[in-house]
Amino acid sequence: MSERSFKGQRRAVAAVALGCVAALGLAPAASAEPGADQGSNGKTATITVMGTSDLHGYIENWDYFTNAEYTDSGSNDIGLAKISSLVKQVRADRGEESTLLIDNGDTVQGSALTDYFANVEPVEETGETHPMAAAMNALGYDAMTVGNHEFNYGLPLLSTFEEQIDFPLLGANVADWTTGEAAFTPYVLKTVKLKGQKPIKVGILGLTTPGSAIWDKNNVEGELRFLSMVEQAEKYVPEMKAEGADVVVVSAHSGPSGTSSYGDSLPLENASTAIAEQVPGIDAILAGHEHREIAEQFITNEVTGEQVLLTEPKQWGQRLSVMDFELTKVRGQWEVTSASSELLNANTVPADPEISELVADQHQRTIDYVNTPIGTATATMSAAESRYRDTAVMDFVNKVQADALDQALEGTPNADLPVLSLVAPFNRAAVIPEGPVTIRDMAGLYVFPNTLSGVEMTGAHIKDYLEFSARYFNQTAPGTLIDPATLTNAGGTPDYNYDMFSGVSYDIDISKPVGERIVNLSYNGAPIEAAQRFAVATNNYRQSGGGNFPHIATAPVLANHTVEIRQLLIDYLVAQGSIDPADFFEQNWQLTRNGEPVFN
Repeated sequence: MSERSFKGQRRAVAAVALGCVAALGLAPAASAEPGADQGSNGKTATITVMGTSDLHGYIENWDYFTNAEYTDSGSNDIGLAKISSLVKQVRADRGEESTLLIDNGDTVQGSALTDYFANVEPVEETGETHPMAAAMNALGYDAMTVGNHEFNYGLPLLSTFEEQIDFPLLGANVADWTTGEAAFTPYVLKTVKLKGQKPIKVGILGLTTPGSAIWDKNNVEGELRFLSMVEQAEKYVPEMKAEGADVVVVSAHSGPSGTSSYGDSLPLENASTAIAEQVPGIDAILAGHEHREIAEQFITNEVTGEQVLLTEPKQWGQRLSVMDFELTKVRGQWEVTSASSELLNANTVPADPEISELVADQHQRTIDYVNTPIGTATATMSAAESRYRDTAVMDFVNKVQADALDQALEGTPNADLPVLSLVAPFNRAAVIPEGPVTIRDMAGLYVFPNTLSGVEMTGAHIKDYLEFSARYFNQTAPGTLIDPATLTNAGGTPDYNYDMFSGVSYDIDISKPVGERIVNLSYNGAPIEAAQRFAVATNNYRQSGGGNFPHIATAPVLANHTVEIRQLLIDYLVAQGSIDPADFFEQNWQLTRNGEPVFN
């Protein structure tokens, strides 16, 4: 763990004072209690703020999709039970009275556990304590920022979760749709009391990425507005300082990359760096949302020239950010004179049995549920190659979506429109096995709680859409050896932002530049006409503008289904009893180079 000068001017003040003491021949006072020292420049103290981010509902080190302990190529462990052991270690080392613990959001969605208590036994209906609320209360969190995925299951569940936690849910840039008033607590001031010292006030400001206005439009439109994180930080940081905050930590559910997946339609998505650069008075930022691992980074504030510490822990509870602040009393007030941070790895400790015991019943109920057989499959269908080959398992999703939209259009003026469907390869590890198929298999195939939407698009729109989607592939010259590992994710495009269509046929020529790749686009054997009208089945995330695909967010909406797509998959298998790829698999797209297929 490194340590750098944090407040240049304040460090200079401390150095001058130290020189004066030395010139007078005064000896430093003896050390005070742990976490508080009496230095020659007056009293000094060290406090610690720990942070988690993007926990996504993981408490145990368990992969519900494989029905086994979590493992990956980096030997990472996951979950709050592991984080609890790290937190206890830090509290024992630093002194519990000098530490705080905060969470950066995306907490109540992302695992089979959170799905179960949102959909199967929803806590807003049963009154049962949400497992994440129970675990976080036991850990003694001091604050949590609302993440974009907190809105996935609707506001009633989020409201119930907020009532159940023993700490404030922060969101300074989320406002009531009608009144404009803050919908969540903007910030909290926590007082750290060290023996023999003047109390230290730590201000924690919560900000969340504005994309929820698009990604969860169905849940938040008419209820909540999402404002600029930079502007709200400019508003609240001075207010926190005026109320006596000695240390200002921004918990921003927003990455440092400066990118947005929704273009310019909303304020910046990943704004942590911009906040650090543009808003004076911030000592540190706990970043999140991008699922990155940043142990320690310093960003220069453009107004003051001071250094702002930034750290981001890896998702799912794989890491714990630990920020240490050294303060010196100058003219009777605490000043932050240096800061540093490090990441602690969850794979270095055992799970905390206190947390495991607390949620054991809820954990087991989830395991029992997801392993319930609901039908059979006549053949194994894997998603391992779905991002570069047309596969039966993706056609299965498109089949279910298209059937559901076709049914929704019955009796409407659009009932005669040809129905197409699009889907992204969310999970490379997904497999529908030959033989018995469980809820776990279906949940692993469609890992997001998206609902079905239907929109009207023209042939010209579909061509543009497919060209945009095809940017996912790296340009590869004819004759060049193809490596599937490096063929996809061009420009950092994630798998979930690559869509493949059913109902039309087309080739993607990866030897061509972006924007010129879609060839042989046809419907029922004939070239698609630019003005030809289609009904397209998609998900609410894409229909609302997620991924910034062309035309779809402004296309006429034909249907909005309130049932999650993965539930539609489950319902299909329960109704049919069996899945047979022969009923729906059709190779309607392929990768080519100058007309030659890339894969046989």
